Amino acid sequence: MELAQGGAGRCGAWVQETNYTRLCNTKSILTVNGLFPGPTITARRGDTVIVDVINNGNHNITIHWHGVKQPRNPWSDGPEFVTQCPIQPGGNFSQTVLLSDEEGTLWWHAHSDWSRATVYGLFVILPRLGTTYPFRQPDEEVPVLLGEWWQADIQTVMENFLESGGDPAISDALTINGQPGDLYNCSASGTTKIKVDQGKTYLLRMVNAGMNNLMFFGIANHSLTVVGSDGAYTKPLVSNYITIAPGQTIDLLFEANQPNNRYYVAAKLFNGQPASRFQNSTTTAIIEYSGNYTPSNPLIVPSLPASNDRNASFNFTSSLRSLASAEHPIDVPLTIKRTLFYTLSINAIPCAANETCEAIRNTSRFAASINNITFDMPSSSVLQAYYRGVSSGVYGDDFPDNPPLKFNYTQASGLNATLRLPTVGTEVTLLKHNHTVELVFQGTNLVAGVDHPMHLHGHSFYVVGSGFGNYKRSRDAPNYNLVDPPHMQTIAVPQNGWTAIRFKADNPGVWFMHCHFERHVSWGMGMVFIVRNGKASNDKVLPPPADMPPC
Repeated sequence: MELAQGGAGRCGAWVQETNYTRLCNTKSILTVNGLFPGPTITARRGDTVIVDVINNGNHNITIHWHGVKQPRNPWSDGPEFVTQCPIQPGGNFSQTVLLSDEEGTLWWHAHSDWSRATVYGLFVILPRLGTTYPFRQPDEEVPVLLGEWWQADIQTVMENFLESGGDPAISDALTINGQPGDLYNCSASGTTKIKVDQGKTYLLRMVNAGMNNLMFFGIANHSLTVVGSDGAYTKPLVSNYITIAPGQTIDLLFEANQPNNRYYVAAKLFNGQPASRFQNSTTTAIIEYSGNYTPSNPLIVPSLPASNDRNASFNFTSSLRSLASAEHPIDVPLTIKRTLFYTLSINAIPCAANETCEAIRNTSRFAASINNITFDMPSSSVLQAYYRGVSSGVYGDDFPDNPPLKFNYTQASGLNATLRLPTVGTEVTLLKHNHTVELVFQGTNLVAGVDHPMHLHGHSFYVVGSGFGNYKRSRDAPNYNLVDPPHMQTIAVPQNGWTAIRFKADNPGVWFMHCHFERHVSWGMGMVFIVRNGKASNDKVLPPPADMPPC
């Protein structure tokens, strides 16, 4: 789906069941245009792209354009029951994707149930015509989509998980460009191979499309240079490994400057919580130099951090910096109008008398919350209710600016079990148009402390600070980076730690914010911002399209 002429373009996305074979077995999966991963959409900065989504599958579907701000156009943002009701089987919806200041690699994915396990692809946004990258022009560009594969039907995995109240079944393999790699059964012939020429430079456009974990990534004997993340350029960061959160995109340069050989590309999951099950294996691809030579046997393997190395994860993420050049300036809010403090917790809800649950010694169901509110997904659209002024029965506007429960959030043990019980509700936070916001995410150790990759729809934000332990404003705010903080839409809040972000609420509409671990958002770790209209006509939400899917 190449649309990179500049201006506007249109493409079709046919959602359909397609048979794919992995790990010695064939099964039917939901795809777009029969492809797994799905097709890459390529456009230019500032373009408008219309995607005609036609649902020929067997399940409801929505599509989200992850990282695209969609100015004044939340109608096409995609999260199910937040901005739209799903496209039912046999239905269609023409989604208008409005690009603004994004430049680099983003992605698109399903935003209904767990369909994004197979329904995803890259969204490449090139510089405007007449401009170029703020780094050396690469000789070639290579997609690198990290993902997961379940042998079971993903809908069944989700339904069993929600019914049990416990953790979901872990995936059976990790993948690079849809292929597990030759360390898994029946997978050697399909292993992704990247052919390179000595001395050339390659731009890797990477996304972590995995469902429930951060990932480590590396290429044997080669260093990697980060030049962008989440559709914004960064200062060059040279590293031997990458940490990438689910939902995050990273642009990487690597130079084919090693002796002619074949080198493993590898990715594995990061998991800092011993009580959490995860797929502890490695997916591989192969860098294959051109020329005549006898390759090493076995192939050279990259050295990645240990799966539980939280310092390696944190140190990489906290090293990212905005490019902040004259051609690519940044605008960090320095004066703050609204200050928010949100706790991120895993919770437990006691089982009903007639239930069998798998959490907390079979006594409870897992839940998750922001400020102790477990988000109750409505059965109709929050956006449509807001736009029509009929919020009653759909959502309330009483989401707290600060935690209703105050305690030692990251205490190692001994937290009172009563703190685990959340309030269940559909509450939103109202933001005035153009107000500047500081939001501190605070991870807690309730039930089990884990990382939380938090994603905000409709806005990018500046990550001005982060650390382990409890946030303390008098100590931590003076150390904020207000000079060149990274401009992100998804940021991994560290396990039992905090992250501070700043953004300007300049995009009127209804915008979902949630953890990008699929199990956590299914448990309720989400909330909604409603950004009020401004006074000018071009500061108001656009009217809804005529073909919005019915509720």
